Amino acid sequence: MSRALSDSIVNVLTAESIKPFFAVRLFFDTQTLNFWTGLGDLTVASVTYTGTGRLLQISELSETAEISAQGATLTLSAIPSELISLALTEPYQGRLCQIFFGAIDANRQYLVAEDGTYILAEDTSRIDLSSGDPNEIVEVFSGYMDQMNIEEGAETSTIGLSVESKLIDLERPRVFRYTDANQKARFPNDKGFEFVEDLQDKRFTWGRG
Repeated sequence: MSRALSDSIVNVLTAESIKPFFAVRLFFDTQTLNFWTGLGDLTVASVTYTGTGRLLQISELSETAEISAQGATLTLSAIPSELISLALTEPYQGRLCQIFFGAIDANRQYLVAEDGTYILAEDTSRIDLSSGDPNEIVEVFSGYMDQMNIEEGAETSTIGLSVESKLIDLERPRVFRYTDANQKARFPNDKGFEFVEDLQDKRFTWGRG
C-alpha cells in the first residue's frame, strides 16, 4: 500500500543537505510516550518528542503491493528505572503505536537573491521567512503494541517492543451469533431476534386438523 508524501518531505529528500529523523508515539492508558531519534526535545504539530539519539532503534519498515500485515520492532536502550516500572505495571498489549518519518527545517524559507544565493543578515545568518511549523513528519506505521521484552541491567535496561500493523484486524475472525443479546449489543432497539431462543424447543403442529 503506497503512502502520499507531502511536498515538503519530497523537497527535503531531494535536497543536497538533509536532516531526517524518526519519531515514535506509544499510547499507554495513563500517558503517552513520545520519542525521536535526535537529541533534546523536538516539537512537531504541538507534540513534544524526547530525544533518544542512537538509543532508539527501529527495525526495517516494509510494505507490499498486497494488503498484508507487516509488523516492526522498536528497541530502546539505556532506559531509566521509571520507564521500566511503567512497562512492568501498565497494560500495553493492543495499545496504539505510531511511527513517523520526518525532516528538520523541511518548511524553512530563506530570503534569496535573483542569482539563487542567500541574502544574509548582519551576523551572516540567513534571513528566515518561514511561518508555522518548520519541521515536517509523515506517518509511516500505525499499529498496536504486541510483545515487550525487557533486559534489566544494574542502572539501565533495554526494552524490545514488537508492534503489529492495524491490518492484523483483517485476519481476526468476526464472530456473530443470531441471538437477541448479540443483536441488541449492536442495535439496542432491534427486536428482530427477540423470540429466537423460544423457537429452539418450540413444537409446532403441522398438517393436522
